Amino acid sequence: MSIAAVRLNHAVLYVADLERSLAFYQAAFGMEIIAQEPRANAAFLKLPRSGNHHDLGLFGIGTATGPKRPGIGLYHLAWQVDTIEELAEAQVTLAELGALLGESSHGATKSLYGQDPDGNEFEVQWMLPKAEWGAFENAAPIERLDLRADLVRWAGVRTADELRPVWPTA
Repeated sequence: MSIAAVRLNHAVLYVADLERSLAFYQAAFGMEIIAQEPRANAAFLKLPRSGNHHDLGLFGIGTATGPKRPGIGLYHLAWQVDTIEELAEAQVTLAELGALLGESSHGATKSLYGQDPDGNEFEVQWMLPKAEWGAFENAAPIERLDLRADLVRWAGVRTADELRPVWPTA
């Protein structure tokens, strides 16, 4: 029998400098520190519109362990935004922070890629309305993102609520 998980609840990262990472995630995502545990050099953050207890945990381990090595461990986390306008705002924020690595369209999702101060990569993505997935229902191409055209096409469309869990009634 498989585990009946409905979505990723939170992520936890080891970081070199806890204070630097806290400042980054607060500036990039507007996260609020909801708890700190000095004995573990840890902090827990929540997204501004999240109903979750915490969305990200950070554990400062110092720089003695060396930098992140490609090909080992986590590749990236994906943060979903509700509108295409919020994705455009994220592009500006990441560029201002010097954290924007790239962008692409995966058909059903429009994505930006960034990196925190420790080299942990993340994605900020907006998902098309499910009714519009069409051929992308079972595909995830990597194509050029045309954010200007997407802003015109999808202006004002909210999609985050489409992914709320549906609980069985019986």
